[in-house]
Amino acid sequence: MEKEEVETLLNQLANREIDECTITKEHFLSFQLVLVNREDFKRFRGIAKHGGEVTYQYMDEPRS
Repeated sequence: MEKEEVETLLNQLANREIDECTITKEHFLSFQLVLVNREDFKRFRGIAKHGGEVTYQYMDEPRS
């Protein structure tokens, strides 16, 4: 997954254009590298699924 694709997905989540996105095991590391460098990183919640998929959502309040 390219950095631009990841940024687009994260921006869509943050702007409430989409409610959630699911990232496959194969794309997790490239996705995570972009995510952790965002200022609003703590507002993203990742929910692990069976098979290594992670579903991300954007929260109103940052997690602690």
